[in-house]
Amino acid sequence: MGQAWWRRPSALPLALLVMALCIIIAGGTIRINDAGESCPDWPQCFGTWGFDVSADEQGVYWEENPDEIDSRGIDHRYTTFEIFSEWFHRALVGIIAIPVLLNAVLAWKMMEKYGKTVYRSTLFSGVLLIAQALVGALTVSMDNIDWSVALHLSLASIFTSSFLFQYFAMRKAEGSELALYSMSAAYVTSNRRRVDAMMGSVFTLLILGAWVSSTAGGQYNQGCSVGFPNGWPKCNGNLLPSFDGPGVLVQMIHRFGAVLVGLVLVSGSARLRSEARLHNVTPLFGRITDFAAGLWILNVLVGGSYIVLADMEDFPEWVSLLHLIFGISCFLVAMSASFFLRLSTDQDSLEEE
Repeated sequence: MGQAWWRRPSALPLALLVMALCIIIAGGTIRINDAGESCPDWPQCFGTWGFDVSADEQGVYWEENPDEIDSRGIDHRYTTFEIFSEWFHRALVGIIAIPVLLNAVLAWKMMEKYGKTVYRSTLFSGVLLIAQALVGALTVSMDNIDWSVALHLSLASIFTSSFLFQYFAMRKAEGSELALYSMSAAYVTSNRRRVDAMMGSVFTLLILGAWVSSTAGGQYNQGCSVGFPNGWPKCNGNLLPSFDGPGVLVQMIHRFGAVLVGLVLVSGSARLRSEARLHNVTPLFGRITDFAAGLWILNVLVGGSYIVLADMEDFPEWVSLLHLIFGISCFLVAMSASFFLRLSTDQDSLEEE
């Protein structure tokens, strides 16, 4: 009987993957609560290491540090929950640094079994964690400007996917008999670019979504109107609206991008399944890309409901967080397909890459 999965060394990158996803979800929670500027300084928060900062203490801090006043002005006060959400997000980033370091040390010690590729992936994730922390500081200093928010999410997505790759690579080295590790070379060669294009399109759409959420177009009361059908699937009552209004262009780029990504995913997945039958490849690979396409369809509906439901007096902001979760999930599934194609080559070829 094989070793229990939680006892294998490969369980560590799997745990790190879950932690990284928690960090992304915490970041999304900050955004939907509009708390991205609730800690005006970095790495501290209002000059302290805690989150329980009263309204009076916030006022004293801004009087002493006028350069830290954010876009809401000196009279604005954040709630304890808003400050906590930002503080907790930062704490998670600090906490994950310890197992990320341990992950690299263990990969170095077990390089003979798992190879240089796994070790290099742990170093890559470590560099990304440092870069992510620095971009987080930049985002705070620039009052959550749209491009910095998009960069922050893009690095977080790549950081998370690095643990997914490490886990798959380690499972192969541990002798997994999963058919996805033994696809024919002809199938891998003919479809690698196609799968990379599918993964890249999802990633691009994810970043566009972050851009939308951090601009005027991301606010449900700006850009396109709300409700059905004038807010969605139309925009201000038209399928091709005027781009004169604030945030309209941003939203429409995101919407048209979603349509293009859907075409890439659906057509690409159909072609992969067709060629899988031709090369006698496991149908499981096609199911992975089908799942990515399914998540995309589901997320389009969630994104549309965000706009349709926005005219409610008690608007459910959690729908926006769900939109982010499905977007990240779609990206990770598409990345899984790309990783399996690479890991289906023999280990010597993988090391040379």
